[in-house]
Amino acid sequence: MQLNQVTLPSADVARGAAFYRRLGLRQIVASLPKYARFECPGGSTLSLHHVDRLVGATGVVVYFECPDLDARVAALKEQGLQFDADPVDQPWLWREAYLRDPDGNVVCLFWAGENRRNPPWRLAEQPGE
Repeated sequence: MQLNQVTLPSADVARGAAFYRRLGLRQIVASLPKYARFECPGGSTLSLHHVDRLVGATGVVVYFECPDLDARVAALKEQGLQFDADPVDQPWLWREAYLRDPDGNVVCLFWAGENRRNPPWRLAEQPGE
């Protein structure tokens, strides 16, 4: 099984789409005002789907891996994007910065390198896996 698509709720899909384009995602579908889809390098997709009412904080965080994290955050700030947290090294060996899209969905830009899939505490493979 492979995760390849995430859909986020949006009260204003056009506004949300503009935000994700500013982040650098490539928009591949624009069925406004109800839907927009973006393709990430590697082929996974992210979409926005119109909702009449946002539920509030869901606890969901969407992560985008950025090898040039610090430079990317600086460039996005120059474009006027507001960050909740600047890049910081975390104890789990990831460097992360946080912001929210126009609908309040939490977005993390991060760099983890090899530690994303192979942290020092990764479980050993079990026989038959």
